[in-house]
Amino acid sequence: MKRLILLLSFSSILNFISAQTFSEDIAPIIYNNCTTCHRTGEIGPMPLTNYTEVSQWAQTIAYVTEIKYMPPWKPDRDYSTFVGEKGLSDQEIQLIKSWVDSGTPQGDPANEPPLPEFPDGSQLGTPDLVLEMSQSYTVAGNNEDDYRVFVLPAGTTQDRELAAIEFRPGNSKIVHHALIAFDETGAGAAMDAATPEYGYFSYGDFGIGIPDFSTGYTPGIQTIRYPQGIGEVLPAGADVLVQVHYAPTPTEETDQSSLNLFFKESNDPIQRPIQLSLVLPNILPNSWNEFFMQPNQTKSFHGRYPVNQDISLFSIYPHAHLLCRNWEVFAVTPTNDTINLIKIDDWDFNWQGAYTFDRMQKIPGGSTMHVLATYDNTVDNPLNPNNPPAFVTWGESTTDEMYIIALNWVPYQEGDELIEIGNELTNIENPSINNTVKLYNPVPNPVNEEVRISYYLPTSADLNLGIYTLDGKQVKSIRQTSIQMAGNHSTQVQVNNLATGTYLLVMETEGKKISQKLVIMR
Repeated sequence: MKRLILLLSFSSILNFISAQTFSEDIAPIIYNNCTTCHRTGEIGPMPLTNYTEVSQWAQTIAYVTEIKYMPPWKPDRDYSTFVGEKGLSDQEIQLIKSWVDSGTPQGDPANEPPLPEFPDGSQLGTPDLVLEMSQSYTVAGNNEDDYRVFVLPAGTTQDRELAAIEFRPGNSKIVHHALIAFDETGAGAAMDAATPEYGYFSYGDFGIGIPDFSTGYTPGIQTIRYPQGIGEVLPAGADVLVQVHYAPTPTEETDQSSLNLFFKESNDPIQRPIQLSLVLPNILPNSWNEFFMQPNQTKSFHGRYPVNQDISLFSIYPHAHLLCRNWEVFAVTPTNDTINLIKIDDWDFNWQGAYTFDRMQKIPGGSTMHVLATYDNTVDNPLNPNNPPAFVTWGESTTDEMYIIALNWVPYQEGDELIEIGNELTNIENPSINNTVKLYNPVPNPVNEEVRISYYLPTSADLNLGIYTLDGKQVKSIRQTSIQMAGNHSTQVQVNNLATGTYLLVMETEGKKISQKLVIMR
């Protein structure tokens, strides 16, 4: 009898797998995760906007999703959470594979979801100021990367409070990513004037040291409007520097990109300007003297950066060049709790960017931020710019290296960690995201004694929230109610009576179960 039940169960699984169709199962995955970049005029090499296009590339899609090369999102999503994350669940990857293995059936076209409405001109509406490249720049069709810094004079005679800054690629086919900074010194303009062509070359940064870094652009990124009372200041008379990485192209192309600037409303003045802190090799045990790599050496660095006041961390931007292989950044509080910030296991210079937390991360004063990175200066690193490997230290050129963490933060105020960043925007990857029940990553995680549990309900609903062992046994009930009001909710939970180990935080509501991993460590 048991064998018969097992056979029937296996048969049911096979029937489930074979039932996958494009219209019902695959289209939502592709449209929500791939079409942002894979459509006419964008950087994806082929459009994926309908059944015919997707089915033609089905084998390739199955392969690149199975190895998790696509969608291109480098931070570990189980480690920390950011706005605009991309990535597929294991179940979604298996759905694609099963669909391809079964011959890519289309299903009923009437059941196919509509293509999302992608933004045109701006994700945030009408900008207050548009800064455009004064002329187009020509990228040679030589199949080589091109890095160029353009100087955009803002023309402001007084400091302006910014609510958001948005990069708009002029030619999405070749604009791979961009970095943005403010220059009050005129050094960027002098560099531009010293070159006969428009803009000037600089690999990895702006070529004038380290100006105030604002933000970055990668294809599909969601533009973020700062929360109430928070923003950044564009200094009077400053130039805006835009470093653009143009992807290799076999044919000559031109680009004339622009920036949309959004100023703060009069009823929302900046009370806490965004602060920039740069974490550099001086945090290593032997300071700058330690940052070098011998030929044929893989070397790891572990720096410790003291946090001297309570801060709310808004975004984090790790930066290195071609030898870097991975990053991990976390903070350890005075009570020995660990706050995960970012983890990138497969660093790729071409997919770097500034990552904005979905909620600001409170880092208590007295904490220590740990910054770990590994560099591979061997012949086994296919990206090594030196052949044979050479002695490498700090520098701005392709053959040099860097170790930088840019932190955007404000002094902490009570309730900062409850503000959902970017929640006033329509997420183009998932237009119905604001109608979705959400259980956020617990903070901190791993945890020692007390953890903050946060969740979102689009409507009033029954709720059961608890902590379970991995085999499904409930060890702590957090909240059980027949009526929980709609909105964002948060609660502090003591876990000092639970043994060290890995648990599941489970929320049941509206007939759904949502879980997050919770690690208790002492």
